[in-house]
Amino acid sequence: MERCSKSRSLFQDSRSRELDGCRKRRFITQTGSDFTEAGSVTVGHNGEETPPLAVSFCKTSKYSHILAVSDEDGYVSLFDTRTKFPSEKTRISDWVAHQNAIFDVRWIKEDTTILTASGDQTIKVWDAQEKKCAGILMGHTGSVKSVSPHPTNSDLLISASRDGSFAIWDLRCKATSKTRCSVAHVTSTAMVQGAHLSSRAKRVRRGKAASTSITSVLYLKDEVSIATAGAADSAVKFWDTRNLKVQVTQASPNIKSSTEKDRRLHGISSLSQDLNGVFLTASCMDNRIYLYNVLQLDKGPMRSFSGCRIESFYVKSAISPDAAHILSGSSDGKAYIWQVNKPDVDPITLNTHDGEVTAVDWCPSEVGKIATSSDDYTVS
Repeated sequence: MERCSKSRSLFQDSRSRELDGCRKRRFITQTGSDFTEAGSVTVGHNGEETPPLAVSFCKTSKYSHILAVSDEDGYVSLFDTRTKFPSEKTRISDWVAHQNAIFDVRWIKEDTTILTASGDQTIKVWDAQEKKCAGILMGHTGSVKSVSPHPTNSDLLISASRDGSFAIWDLRCKATSKTRCSVAHVTSTAMVQGAHLSSRAKRVRRGKAASTSITSVLYLKDEVSIATAGAADSAVKFWDTRNLKVQVTQASPNIKSSTEKDRRLHGISSLSQDLNGVFLTASCMDNRIYLYNVLQLDKGPMRSFSGCRIESFYVKSAISPDAAHILSGSSDGKAYIWQVNKPDVDPITLNTHDGEVTAVDWCPSEVGKIATSSDDYTVS
């Protein structure tokens, strides 16, 4: 595929992919008959179970069977999904990546490197083979909730934090300092504070983020644009990395509510985009998932999908790479899959967990393979 020019806008680039893109490959059948439970594995260490918080398949076809799982105790675990769960051969390796919960995990650099975003206010860069930390990204003053790599340049990434900021990082930048073990400390190249600032911040229990928190961030496929979402409201904001002083635009659903207080409760738990970057989903705390076309953001969401329960900011969703289906966790202990072109058709329901279903992911190269994690300490 021809590499995008840096000067092209988000809308020009996305229109090119939408109109002239290659033929889509299906990731599941229209009936959903692909789905049979392959089993589940319990996440735990030294005899103690722990809730998984994020899941991520490798992105290259060679390694796409490998699933990274991060958890509340700060571990990263790698699983071979070719082996039926549970099995002694399923777990490839695990290690302590942080002394705090890891809220997001991502593969970069042809699946040789892992990014981890943690409650200790840092992002770490890991050599996946050696399980060795290659860098620590420091600058946030709150838990790091989300991280997203650049679509083509694996040295660039963005992060979002509970402190209300998002930051841009370049792994090529010279380290500001080093630890005793020669691990480089890197500071951000740019940071935007108060990106989703709310007039009221309040204390809330686990799973209910502070109102200033940015809960999800995406580096969009045009290579220069960023999408952010927060706990304060249902607005998705779009930014140009070449000029971060003001947002380019924002999109939000027209939520019918009798009071301003009710509207403020509808924060967003996660964002996702399809492989071509034309469609973006936002999981909202009003128990709906909104689908946006980035070519028509001014029109608001083109569709919405209901049936799941999104009662905490740990419940995530993901659009399939071919943009044909949406997969979501749910607070009722189920996972749901909708057909994008048939939002009014009841979703496929997967009854694989006994607790809130949180993080989800699509395998990029195996049709019908998905991963779900849950508060019941398992990954399926």
